[in-house]
Amino acid sequence: MAAAVAMETDDAGNRLRFQLELEFVQCLANPNYLNFLAQRGYFKDKAFVNYLKYLLYWKEPEYAKYLKYPQCLHMLELLQYEHFRKELVNAQCAKFIDEQQILHWQHYSRKRMRLQQALAEQQQQSNTSGK
Repeated sequence: MAAAVAMETDDAGNRLRFQLELEFVQCLANPNYLNFLAQRGYFKDKAFVNYLKYLLYWKEPEYAKYLKYPQCLHMLELLQYEHFRKELVNAQCAKFIDEQQILHWQHYSRKRMRLQQALAEQQQQSNTSGK
């Protein structure tokens, strides 16, 4: 009986840890949050830097599939470099990253729309030629 209760507690604890780490990793996609952390000295704390290294397991497909903001993995990778962590103290750096993310998404959206239109036209042509 005690073992069953302990297993349930472990499962609940693991589920909570998963959710907290998922939320934190996704917050790393926000350059303003990274600037906030940098200005408060988190990136100078060896334990925090080690925690960022530990979080690299989110790059594995069985974990990455839960992410809504995949750019957080790129930021997590960049945070492994001391120079990048130091630059984030500068608000202009965070602003530049934010602008680059917006430009990327605009380009991605336009490219995706063009691909969808081409596919729809291709399907329409195959439907009319098949009749």
